[in-house]
Formats: sequence, C-alpha cells, structure tokens
Amino acid sequence: MHVDVNTLENGAVLEGDLCIVGAGAAGITMALQWIGSPLKVLLLEGGGFEREAAMQDLYRGDIVGQPYYPLDAARLHYFGGTTNHWSGWCATYDPIDFEVRPWVPHSGWPIKRADLDPFYARAQPLLDIGPYDYDANSWSRRDTTITPLGLDPDTIWTKMWQFSPPTRFGTKYRSAIVNAPNVHLYTHANICEIEPNDSLTAIDGVRIRTLDGKEFRARARTYVLACSTIQNARLLLASNRKATAGLGNANDLVGRYFMEHLEIPSGELVLTNPASARMKMYAWQSGVTKARGELALSPRLQREHQILNGTASLEPGTLGEPVKSTFQAITPEMLAALQKWEQSGRIGPSPFASLDTKAAPSGPPAPPRFFHLMTRQEQAPSPNSRITLSSERDALGVPRVKFDWRLSDIDKRSIRTYYQLLGQEIGRAGIGRVQLKDWLLSDDKTWPGFVSGGWHHMGTARVHTDPKQGVVDANCKVHGLANLYIGGAAVYPTAGSANPTLTLVALALRLSDHLKQTLA
Repeated sequence: MHVDVNTLENGAVLEGDLCIVGAGAAGITMALQWIGSPLKVLLLEGGGFEREAAMQDLYRGDIVGQPYYPLDAARLHYFGGTTNHWSGWCATYDPIDFEVRPWVPHSGWPIKRADLDPFYARAQPLLDIGPYDYDANSWSRRDTTITPLGLDPDTIWTKMWQFSPPTRFGTKYRSAIVNAPNVHLYTHANICEIEPNDSLTAIDGVRIRTLDGKEFRARARTYVLACSTIQNARLLLASNRKATAGLGNANDLVGRYFMEHLEIPSGELVLTNPASARMKMYAWQSGVTKARGELALSPRLQREHQILNGTASLEPGTLGEPVKSTFQAITPEMLAALQKWEQSGRIGPSPFASLDTKAAPSGPPAPPRFFHLMTRQEQAPSPNSRITLSSERDALGVPRVKFDWRLSDIDKRSIRTYYQLLGQEIGRAGIGRVQLKDWLLSDDKTWPGFVSGGWHHMGTARVHTDPKQGVVDANCKVHGLANLYIGGAAVYPTAGSANPTLTLVALALRLSDHLKQTLA
C-alpha cells in the first residue's frame, strides 16, 4: 500500500516489524524480498514519485575538497532513487578486491567474492541483465564474432561488463511495492533523526518531518538505512542528541573513507593492423550492447607493483592534443602529420594508412586504428576523504553536508604504472602501441582539472569486524546498536574497479536473507 505522509495527521505514529529508510536500488531490492511475508514492512521514501526541486534541494551541500559535481545533482531524491538516471553498467567485483592488500591501507572485506556469488546470480534478473557469466571466453564461445585480444591473461585480461536496459527501479517495481499488502510505502517521509534508547544500544524509532511542518514517528523492531552513501552518513552524524558524535561514531569513522571511481582519459592506443585486430568485444553502443570488455591488470601484477585495481575502456576516435609517447610508437613526424590531417577536416588518407598493408583502398570504412584509453580505477580508501556536517541547515532543520573528497599518491601512481604495463603487453603481442597523456607522465602530485568520478559514491560507513576499524559488522549491522543496519554502497571498505550497483543489489539480497533469520 502507499500513503503520502502529507495526508496524515500531525503526530501520527507508523509501526511495523522492519523499517527501511530509502527507496532506491538497495531499499526497493530489500522490500521486494519481503512481499508476502507475515511481517509488516515500512518503506520510507523522502521524495515522491517524480523529481521535485524542493526535495532535491535537501541534498545540497558544501564542496570543500577536490572539485566535484553538485551534490544535489549527483543523487536523485524520489522513489527509485538514482536508478532514475543511472546508465546500467554492471560488473562484479574481483576476488582481489575483497582481500587485505598490505600495500593498500585499510583494505579488506570480512567476506570473500565467493560469498557474494549466489547473491550476484540473484541480482542479475532484478537488473534485467543476462546470465551470471562474466568470463570473456565464455561470451566469445556464444558469439564467435567477439573475441578477446591476444594478450597474456597473466598480465592483461579482459574484464566483462553487462548492461541493464537500464532498469528504472521506480518504474519497474512501483506496482509490486504499492500493491503488496504487507509493504507500506510512505512517500515524502524525510527522516530528520534516528532516535536511540537511553543506553545507546538500540534504536527506538525515527523522526519524520515534512516541508509544511508536520512531524511523525516510525517504530519497528529492526531498521535499515538504505539512503545514498552520503545521506546514510549524514543521518548518523546528525542524530547526535544522545550520542554527541553521532550514532555508530564512537571511533570517529562515520563519514570517513568516501570513495569514487576515477574516470579520466589517460592514454591512446594505435593499432598496428586494424583489419586483423578484432575489437568488437570492446565496443559499446547505448541500448544495443549486451556485454563489453575492458582491459584489466592481473592480480599478480597488482601485487608485484603494489598498485590499485583498474581497467581501461577503448573508445574509437581520433588523435587529440599531442602527448608524449612512452614507448615511442608514433614518431614526432607522424604525430605532426596526423594533427595536420585532423585540422584539415580529415581530407585525404590518414598518415597511418600506409602502415596498414591490408587496408582496402575503397569500399566500406576501414576499421578504426585509433582508440582513446579511459581509466576506470578504484580510489584508495583514505580517512581524510570524508563527509562532515555543515553549520547550515536544510528546510527540515537537518545540518547540510560538508563534502571533502581527497585523493592519494597511490591513486595517480597506480594509473601510470597500469598504462606502462599495458603498453608493454600491447607491444609484445604486436597489437599496437600505447601513449600516456602528459598529465600522467608528470611527477607533479596535483591532478588535472579534468579529473572526474563516475558519480559512484562508496564508503562513509565501512564494514569491518573490528568496531575500531569499521562502522558496521559483516552483516552490515552498526556496531553497538542491536537493531540498526546499513544498506547500500556506504558499507564498501574498498571500491573495486567495477560500477557499484550490481554489488549493491547483491549485498541488499544478502542482508535481507540475514534479517529473515533474525526477525523470524
């Protein structure tokens, strides 16, 4: 059933067995698992069913660190959450992502990749993606027109992505949620405070406010914060009447370790022979491509060179600004000739055409020779990259966020080392040559103005078995609070190189299974 809290009498109390705060990918995934249960589920969504400027403004905050996107644009505040504008990219995290890596401070999950495999498989249909199969060779066997590049997999391997249509949770699952007799969806139900008991050992309820001044309470046996990564931390920190540092924050960890995926142009690839290099596996067309490969560094080399996990996507294009070639694949004369050709509107044959002895002089366009290399890399977890509270308050009286995104030396060094190793392997295999962008070759520790993230928010309530190192335990329960859990990417202790949504949904399924045992 559905109720807009604006229609309720001021002071109403909502009661249930399980209270889920936030109806995005995590919250809706969890609510779906309880349909038909004898338990009463409260699903509290701060927005309505459509985007509203006043609701979005509640997410506005101050950016005080590395430049970043406006926070009120980075996440959507209505039913379905940010799935209302996500692009649908799905991939699993790698086994190494879950390991304690001595060269990556604060790394390590309390679970292994194998522990998530059954939940990854269950997440696939929820996201309308294909079989739980991310092996490049397996995809090649199903479609012989797509094959991995002939690289040594112990050096560079092909990591596969699958593409959701993308599934809009707010559209696809609205009817199922609204029509479920035991799931009670309340829209415009913005949580302004989580209320613990006097001993700070459990949650007694949550306070709800509306823009017109009404206030309500919701009470349940168990609570799950399934807001966005930033908003989960904000609510914990702002609930500070009894716990002055905020809930779950006895060790000053809430809000810390914010992570993004670094997505930034880092190099160029020129193929030796485009006609023989089969690149279809690495191509992508919006709304058409079901799976795509990206080039990833093997775990062996990550350990050997003590760098982070990342991939490179290959985007067909033309040469842009001049860059220094690490492996001297393109001579200065060739580079100057190619730039002149670009500036002339590409009149006449490419300066590289003479290198391709198999290129046809006429007929269909020749396969692309030139590819931009775009980095997709995890950010090392840093306690200084964090969310705190601002002195400014929003329209509901909740302190706004102060967002301090920071990068580390290992972030840049990892990108540079990755491309050096990629270039060596591409050259060894006779596929082509790789250039690094000038910004990456510089020893300057500053980042270029075009560094960006994937709009992927992770961390701020990290998982760890030790309460001195994490906010939640292996079952995503907040340390020290018997009935408060965190759903979503806020619990990630490391970011991996893959987009976070598939893993987020898998973790939501895992948490639901755990709660079904505890609430039975």
